[in-house]
Amino acid sequence: MPEAVEADILDASSIGSAIAGSEAIVNAVSLYVEQGVQTFERVHVKAAADLAAAARDGKVNQFIHISGIGSDPKSESNYIGARGRGEVAVESTFPGAFIVRPAVMTGPDDAFLTTIVSLIRLLPVYPVFGNGGTRLQPVYVEDVAEAVSVLIDRRNHRGSSIFEFGGPRIYTYNELLREIARQLHTNIKLMPVPFAVWNALAGVAELLPVAPITRNQVDLMRHDNVAAIDVPGLKELDIEPRDIDEVIRLIEQRA
Repeated sequence: MPEAVEADILDASSIGSAIAGSEAIVNAVSLYVEQGVQTFERVHVKAAADLAAAARDGKVNQFIHISGIGSDPKSESNYIGARGRGEVAVESTFPGAFIVRPAVMTGPDDAFLTTIVSLIRLLPVYPVFGNGGTRLQPVYVEDVAEAVSVLIDRRNHRGSSIFEFGGPRIYTYNELLREIARQLHTNIKLMPVPFAVWNALAGVAELLPVAPITRNQVDLMRHDNVAAIDVPGLKELDIEPRDIDEVIRLIEQRA
């Protein structure tokens, strides 16, 4: 039986004992909203490097770092830049580590598709980020989990150590909203909202104890979130990604 072991990833001294005896480590820690000592730099860069170092020193066979499509150490976005620097830190600390970059992940308990489904049912007019032209390639979280399990078994892997996982179809944001509405058998009216307005709203929202949206999330919606065609993905791992209609059915069953 698997045993639950707790550790504070922000406390490097607690990591070693927590991972003792492990054959593989998957770093799936992520942060969208900074709070106190939990900053993007601390969580996505320093903590990732500390975990990779503990895995290396503990003779762990496999290290898999979950990042995200679009991660770029040179990005002006604090979030995107930290994700990119985290990748660099892991690669330099644990040579041979797998870097996994999923597109926006969906599932019954997600904060993306589930929210959209709820809002489409609730709102007579749906506010869109910009003109709705940002391209997205939503991927089912269980497909990503299956891919990670495949990578764990690749102990003598040769070839690229970077993978990007996207779903079977690329949508513009507008197309995605209309497809979800179609699956829900409801009409939808879209209203473009400039990114400057979203930024202002998010700035105010960040003052709340729990922000419904942040400026970093708004910034993410400015950029396409699509798997690169020249980077290995689910296909190379013999995984057929599930379409978004299957995920919507699962969300509806949980509602």
